[in-house]
Amino acid sequence: MKIPICIPAETFKVRAIDVAVFLIVLGILSFIIYIASQWSTPYEKTLEIDLNPSNIPEYALQSLARIFSAYLLSLLFSIWYGYTASRSKIHEKIMIPLLDILQSIPVLSFLPGVVLAMISLFPGKRIGLELACVLLIFTGQVWNMTFSFYHSINTIPKELREVVKVFKMNKFSKFLRLDLPFSAIGLIWNSMMSVAGGWFFLMACEMFILEDKDFRLPGIGSYIQTAANKGNIEHVIYGLGTMIFLIIILDLFVWRPLIVWSQKFRLETVPPEEERESLILNLFSGSVFIKKVREFITSAINKMEKMSYRKFAFSESLLINKLSKIMGMVSLLIILMVIIWAILKASNLISSVSLTDILTIIKAAFYSLLRVSVALLIALAWTLPVGVYIGLNPRAAKILQGIVQIAASVPATAVFPVILLFLIKLGGGLDIGAIFLMLLGTQWYLLFNIIAGASAIPKDLIEISKAYGIKGLRRWKTLILPGIFPYLVTGLITASGGAWNATIVSEYVSFGGEIMHTTGLGSLISQSSASGNFGVLLLSTGFMSLIVVGINRMLWKRLFILAKTKYILE
Repeated sequence: MKIPICIPAETFKVRAIDVAVFLIVLGILSFIIYIASQWSTPYEKTLEIDLNPSNIPEYALQSLARIFSAYLLSLLFSIWYGYTASRSKIHEKIMIPLLDILQSIPVLSFLPGVVLAMISLFPGKRIGLELACVLLIFTGQVWNMTFSFYHSINTIPKELREVVKVFKMNKFSKFLRLDLPFSAIGLIWNSMMSVAGGWFFLMACEMFILEDKDFRLPGIGSYIQTAANKGNIEHVIYGLGTMIFLIIILDLFVWRPLIVWSQKFRLETVPPEEERESLILNLFSGSVFIKKVREFITSAINKMEKMSYRKFAFSESLLINKLSKIMGMVSLLIILMVIIWAILKASNLISSVSLTDILTIIKAAFYSLLRVSVALLIALAWTLPVGVYIGLNPRAAKILQGIVQIAASVPATAVFPVILLFLIKLGGGLDIGAIFLMLLGTQWYLLFNIIAGASAIPKDLIEISKAYGIKGLRRWKTLILPGIFPYLVTGLITASGGAWNATIVSEYVSFGGEIMHTTGLGSLISQSSASGNFGVLLLSTGFMSLIVVGINRMLWKRLFILAKTKYILE
């Protein structure tokens, strides 16, 4: 007797969303191939930026490639550096002061070394200047992300650390299951700020003068800078309009879905009344292709995690241990030799600096410090209430998130003519105008971190405060300020570094073929870089770093210790 077997035929339906995903993937691959073909061409020393609006899409794509190349590099560096610095007290004592120094160095101070190194590595090739541009954008993006990740994994609640010990998780599992999820909200908001910072410094990175040599790359930043130099307001508006369009697209397709996804990492047991939503995330969640990719990635990560628990024989080998020690000693020796060589080179450069130059640097530092302090106070005054409002209200975030990103991304020098005309009427000039330009570059570090902090406040605590009728000033003292304090400290540290960085574009401005500058360290660094006076450039950069590190050590570090010991959720 035969038993009839009925095997249901699986119907395969081609969904519109899967077709869209396929086209997007195809578009990304085509974009990568196009950029690779452009970067491999010879460098044109007499490149002219054509202001014809038909060239804007090509310029915009090339700028987008540079910004996201720098961002991916920044993300990897931030996670590695923040995790390594938090592993031990020795790492922390060396790496965090070094991070303070690095974030205080303006983009233009990295310019000579980075550009000359890349051009010598790739002589006559455009890829050398492209890599130099990416690294310069990287120096403007990376520091706030690194501080965010480091501060997040240092403020993990004690009970969560105890859970890791109870389950006997190894370092890789702890990193995967605790460190990354806990830092996700802050890292995503700071990623938004970093990309916005990339757009902000794009004009300085795509078109610059070094030792009277004019370096240019085709991009939306160089397009806006060329239009500004010619005093062509119409084409400046075209460039800014394209930049704003790209920012809106990125907000819809990248940042908004990531923010909605990151909300699952909040520490809470009560679901929020009003969840953040992303139409794009909802659409792509139904894609079979994305589901398969997600399953494959999850499976690969799980296999890696299982492998990390195995004890391999070679890890205990005496030969391997000896080799690792030798490699460590060799690496240390190379680093020491590089430091000694750098000190000798620096001493040769500084020997050409006169006493008059030193007094000029001290005077410039005083004026810059004054402007930075005023800019930070103004920024804190408005970002604190606005950031908390956006972070605690998902409905407001839907509307204001994109607006904030656009405002954060607009280069200060592009809107300078409007600010300058306004200040001339008031009788302020560039001395006061530099504060407003500085504010454009620094306030967003505070705002994005405050929004991230307010978003991370557990819903349980908000409901309890409502139940007990805690309102007004008392609510700020007992719930909001303690809840956002670690994020606020991170914002203040990065905003302080960002303000000093912004001095190079706020105290020294080129528009309509004219150079306008005021007394300040940023102005001095920009002038030294353009004229090739590397002695003054090095000394003024060192002075700036000394001021920033001193403020960080005396003020911000104490606030961070307070955040780490008193204002953590446990």
